[in-house]
Amino acid sequence: MDYLKIPRLLDSMILAATAAGEAVLKIYQDDNFEVEIKSDNSPLTIADKEAHRIICEKLNTDFPSLPILSEESEQITFEERKDWTTFFLVDPLDGTKEFINRNGEFTINIALIHGIEAIAGVVYVPVERKLYYGDTISFKSFLDFEGTKKQLFTRNLSMDLPIKIVASRRHGKQKLEEFLDQAEDLFPSTNVINIGSSIKLCLLAEGKADFYPRLAPTCEWDTAASHAIVKAAGGDVLDMNLEPLRYNTKEDCLNPNFVVVGDLNVNWKGLFPSLFSFER
Repeated sequence: MDYLKIPRLLDSMILAATAAGEAVLKIYQDDNFEVEIKSDNSPLTIADKEAHRIICEKLNTDFPSLPILSEESEQITFEERKDWTTFFLVDPLDGTKEFINRNGEFTINIALIHGIEAIAGVVYVPVERKLYYGDTISFKSFLDFEGTKKQLFTRNLSMDLPIKIVASRRHGKQKLEEFLDQAEDLFPSTNVINIGSSIKLCLLAEGKADFYPRLAPTCEWDTAASHAIVKAAGGDVLDMNLEPLRYNTKEDCLNPNFVVVGDLNVNWKGLFPSLFSFER
């Protein structure tokens, strides 16, 4: 991997994500689209397809030698992709259910995977026109919003202050309630932010939350882009053994249960032992 190419790669990923986001926004504002149901019972709209087309066209033009694995790609077997050294991992529309329900909490996600790690990521929030991006080579993440760019840093946890926990709007509520009861005993109070898509991880990168437990299924394209952004801001996305999530290591693209943490100096497993013993 020529790490000198990272800025150029990120520029291309940003242009692809924002172009796809603007196309998705037009469809969203039109509010006249059909919803298909895929074989895994997840929804698919014309916005997913159009974002996929725009992103792949841009990335293939700029970097024709780098493969692309997208949620909307034709099935690519592990035998075919296991030897990929570097590739783009794309979720053209993360939060399709949020898109359909019109709450604005959907994103365009593009990651660069090298080996088994997400080393660069772009997350674009079309409705708010917020652009998050970062890489683990420079170890810098940024938010570009309304013409202002600011560097992102995760925040340090304080046991004397309320803990800010991000939670999925739709998944894992029962186990989350048990976890929140534990948190209430340890901190002065708990502030819970319910929100959809990879915006959850970006809030940790911004230092607006401390912890996000994910105890329901996700796929690698759901986390890769925001994983790179969180890591470059000072946090990480960890499995239940507190090891960073890995990418493209097996036939399916399912993630294990995981947590997103802002403060890597905290013994999270010691803090919430029952959470880390949860089995899907």
